[in-house]
Amino acid sequence: MKKLFTLSAIILSTLTATAQDAADNTLSTFSELCKKHIYTDFKQMYKPPIGGVLKYPFITPGSHGYANVLWDWDSWLSDVALQQILQDKGTASDKAEALPYEQGCILNYLHYTSDDGYMPICIDANTDPLKIKPQDIYATNMHKPIIAQHAAFLIRQNNGDAGWLKDKFGSMRAFISNYKSHHRHKATGLFFWQDDLAIGVDNDPSTFFRPKGSSASIYLNCLMYKELKAMAYIAERLDMKDVAEGYKQDAADLANAVRQYCWDEKDGFYYSVDLNLLPVTNKPSIVFGHEFILHEGAPREYPCLIQRFGVWSGFMAMWAGIATPQQAERMVRENLLDSRTFNSPYGVRTLSKLEKMYSTKPTHNPSNWCGPIWGISNYMTFRGLVDYDFTEEARMLAEKTVTLFGSDFQKEGALHEYYNPETGEPIMNKGFQNWNFLVLNMIAWLEGRKAVVEF
Repeated sequence: MKKLFTLSAIILSTLTATAQDAADNTLSTFSELCKKHIYTDFKQMYKPPIGGVLKYPFITPGSHGYANVLWDWDSWLSDVALQQILQDKGTASDKAEALPYEQGCILNYLHYTSDDGYMPICIDANTDPLKIKPQDIYATNMHKPIIAQHAAFLIRQNNGDAGWLKDKFGSMRAFISNYKSHHRHKATGLFFWQDDLAIGVDNDPSTFFRPKGSSASIYLNCLMYKELKAMAYIAERLDMKDVAEGYKQDAADLANAVRQYCWDEKDGFYYSVDLNLLPVTNKPSIVFGHEFILHEGAPREYPCLIQRFGVWSGFMAMWAGIATPQQAERMVRENLLDSRTFNSPYGVRTLSKLEKMYSTKPTHNPSNWCGPIWGISNYMTFRGLVDYDFTEEARMLAEKTVTLFGSDFQKEGALHEYYNPETGEPIMNKGFQNWNFLVLNMIAWLEGRKAVVEF
């Protein structure tokens, strides 16, 4: 009997080892497929100046639908991936070739930034430069707060050289001042979207089709926190130490506000919050035939309400470094790893599967972020896991992403914009490159090599 048990154990061990070897070989195959295609295709993102509209060379997402358009956070995240490519395979000549395109993404936007701080979300080759600025710049969204992060990233990648930005830093400061003066809720200190135009995570139900100025998005506030830290870094590089200290304080204040208002102790998660509350006036009305102050006995003392929609961007509190270690632990254990909500075979569902709005149908303009897997949501969640030392969970998510993209390259010869969380099948926009190329940064981490990270 003892011999039988020993033999069974040996067989089981062999089978387990064989299965693991097969999985490792598959992952290795998919990693190499990703490298092969991306190393070959990445220069498709490079675009020369176009007429008088785009004065500088720039980077596009690299698919037919985005051929001649400069997008805000797309160009930044594409550049993070580009730097990984150049680190992996690039020569000194390749890096010199890339730099004007990288800097041009920022300089094109600053060219259109006026003294009032308005900065457009995107610049299309067909744009009329005289009409790019709306009549009421405070009635709709503008550029997401990532321009300083992109610039700071490039400065760090180029030995701290900020000289190319010196004459334009005033425009960047005006942009941040615009956000602080016109996109910030006084009672909470949180930043809000003016409307649901081009927020990036297009149909996030905490912002999509909601009243103007009502959504203090966790996604927006995490971006702004990092943006303020990037502004402080750039100011230091330009020897503007007092200015830097001001931005550091702004960042600290915002982090405290996010922890106070966006963290939900009940669910162990970060949410967007609803600012659409009636003002407290305590004005008397004629009620029951006499003067009466309706809310006098129990006035509203809370400035916002949590929107309990399970949106992937809650994990951005880890990406930004706002979450406490204790909060991060709950977010991962109670939310990220739950297959009923976010955890799918191919990564992080962009909306919890338990939400009534959950859907994987193909949509464009707006794109569907109510469930499908996006490369950027996988990546940002992965980065947060790494930063908080959830090594095994980060490895699992990185491997899922490599498998998803490697399979797509294997079957279709290209990547897509977003994917079915259950099957891994592509849903929309074949040829999409953009932040999908960040899979190389994940692969570098998996292989124990230096992974390029955003600012």
